[in-house]
Amino acid sequence: MIQVSETAKQKVVHLMTEEGYDATTDYVRVGVKSGGCSGLSYELNFDNKMEASDKVFEDNDVRIIVDKKSFLYLVGTVLEYSGGLNGKGFVFNNPNAQRTCGCGESFSL
Repeated sequence: MIQVSETAKQKVVHLMTEEGYDATTDYVRVGVKSGGCSGLSYELNFDNKMEASDKVFEDNDVRIIVDKKSFLYLVGTVLEYSGGLNGKGFVFNNPNAQRTCGCGESFSL
């Protein structure tokens, strides 16, 4: 399961609306791909289609889909949002990551 903080929820809903998605029916697609300075990096997109192999979660009224491969890396992750002058944007607090890079956008197991 992936959890969504209240701050991340507010930002997701705002961005989805801005990009023409409906937060009550569309999804936040979260994934992992090879790359980044630590070996794996996070992906976050909006989507209105679900694939047969996707896992679906809902937390804090945000509908999340994750492909089967990425799910193994993301179990227990909390999606947060850090704004302000020193804010990084969306932040993945992943308990499975053994090492992360300085920017927090990539990790290794």
